Amino acid sequence: MQNQLTYRQQEIVEYLRMAQRKTGVMPSTREIQHFFGFASQTAAMSHLRALERKGVIQRIPGKARAVIFPAELDRAQIVDIPIYGRIAAGMAQDAEPQRDGCISIDIATLGIPQHARTFALRVRGDSMINAHICNGDTVILEFREPRKGDIVAALIDGETTLKRYLTDKGKPFLRAENPHFPDLIPARELVIQGVLVALIRHAA
Repeated sequence: MQNQLTYRQQEIVEYLRMAQRKTGVMPSTREIQHFFGFASQTAAMSHLRALERKGVIQRIPGKARAVIFPAELDRAQIVDIPIYGRIAAGMAQDAEPQRDGCISIDIATLGIPQHARTFALRVRGDSMINAHICNGDTVILEFREPRKGDIVAALIDGETTLKRYLTDKGKPFLRAENPHFPDLIPARELVIQGVLVALIRHAA
């Protein structure tokens, strides 16, 4: 999308939509504050102002729940994406290819192309924390060729992992976003299973 949202902004937009569908009204700034554990309502307001600047929402001044989605964005494109188990964001681990249900997401809000071939994995481990990918997150990946610097789900020498895809003198390798984890250099094979296009964090 033209103005890329941060992971936190994506979370807030999803929460606004979820709350509106569930209750019929938008959450107040205090409810947003409590849901995300912000220290003050000011933090919630700051995020709403940022979303307004990016054109994702519109606000009516002076009213606590006066948040609306512009008409062209409110036509939600809800898609069921299959979840294929968990993936290690740590040391590479044996693949878990079995399907584990679906997750329903609004691809327009997350900026995912309508015709993208996507799947989801649940993250286990903390090797990607400096890329703001945490244990328990759900990553949405697209079946496509990776570009240098993409975060990918990869099969490396028969084991799966979530890492950043890089090359050195034309030879690909994988790098964690955590200095405590080493680079992974394939001894036999490196197969890219998907490229990260979105992340969903489930509030505790």
